[in-house]
Amino acid sequence: MSAQPPATGTASQTFFVTIPWRGRDVRIEHRFIEPAVPRAQQPLTIFLHEGLGSLSLWKDYPQRLCDTLGCRGLVYSRPGYGRSTPREPDETWDLDFMHRQAHEVLPALLAEFGIDAQADPLRLFGHSDGGSIALLFAARFPDQVQELIVLAPHLFVEDVTIENIVLARQAYTEGQLRQGLAKHHDDPDSAFWGWNNIWLYPPFRDWNIEAEIGAISARILAVQGVDDEYGSLDQIHAIARHLPGTHCVALPDCGHSPHRDQPQALTATVVDFCAGTSA
Repeated sequence: MSAQPPATGTASQTFFVTIPWRGRDVRIEHRFIEPAVPRAQQPLTIFLHEGLGSLSLWKDYPQRLCDTLGCRGLVYSRPGYGRSTPREPDETWDLDFMHRQAHEVLPALLAEFGIDAQADPLRLFGHSDGGSIALLFAARFPDQVQELIVLAPHLFVEDVTIENIVLARQAYTEGQLRQGLAKHHDDPDSAFWGWNNIWLYPPFRDWNIEAEIGAISARILAVQGVDDEYGSLDQIHAIARHLPGTHCVALPDCGHSPHRDQPQALTATVVDFCAGTSA
């Protein structure tokens, strides 16, 4: 595969690239972000979305954060999401679905763009499932990640998570969730059922990545809302137990999505962390 030139554009523009994955060519929706005022020695920041997220569901937060930090960014929709290739009708996700995103999809995407993360380590910015994927990538490729910023990541499965994923299924089949997701996904059933079915698959209750994250060498900022309906503060505290240098922040008046619920507080926290001034 030849390296592709970075495609940049406005918040409403989307670009596509094709990578090989799971025996077929998969189209990946993406956008590179250029900051208003670039700053030297800022790593490329890659945004990894949540379990029902997509490029468009980030809205303008990646651009605003990149402008504030003066860094370039890359936002993309994982396979099955957004305008990327949907799941095949009979395709189910396995217990290792986040590992495959971290160990297969993201490396293939970096290779397609000719991004050498060993020469220029990355900053990963992951939310929820995307936060778990960021941790898994940094554990497998520790020399390719300079900084990790994870919002409401999952390291293990909690009862509160399952309870609210069950409620999400009800909202999808009986409420307005499907219509809302259809604004952001070409195939909302692909996005929703891929995520919902694996999280509610009984063997997934034993899913746990705590034993894997010890290999991470990057600086870590772990942020969680005090009112997160999909996980407790035990998630980010678990990161700190295994990686004592982790800077943990619990945001008050904040649910599962700090970049939507408390964007200003989150940005201020990220700025301090990236400047090395976090306590």
